[in-house]
Amino acid sequence: MFTQKNVLKGIGFTCLFMTSVAFAGKGPSVKTVDGASTVTAEQAKKLWQQGALFIDTRKDSDWEAGRVPGAIHINVKKPEFNKYNILNHIGLDDAVVSYCNAEKCHRASAGAKKLVGFGFTKVYYYRGGFPSWKNAGYPYE
Repeated sequence: MFTQKNVLKGIGFTCLFMTSVAFAGKGPSVKTVDGASTVTAEQAKKLWQQGALFIDTRKDSDWEAGRVPGAIHINVKKPEFNKYNILNHIGLDDAVVSYCNAEKCHRASAGAKKLVGFGFTKVYYYRGGFPSWKNAGYPYE
């Protein structure tokens, strides 16, 4: 029966479901992040050679399996991923690269979005992440 109460319950359930889907991280990650520059493996390597800070946003087991040399590990899903912790490593106007586990991983885009929100001005979103770095034959530890 279509009562106002039942319709409102249905709308509430639909909104809850759609919100869950939006944050579930299903499918490929976004191609761009507002305020950040999306970079390829080659561009990421140039930034690395120029001394940009790489932030590995992955979970601990991924970090331990291998990473970009000199990267710092700050899991984007933890409270440690905050402006003040990152400012211990670089300034607001220094280059910073957010990466994770390729296009299927949503952590790099979340990290880049947070970095832009924190006020960092040279944010790079490395969508290909560690797998593309490794596959390109670049050094890793």
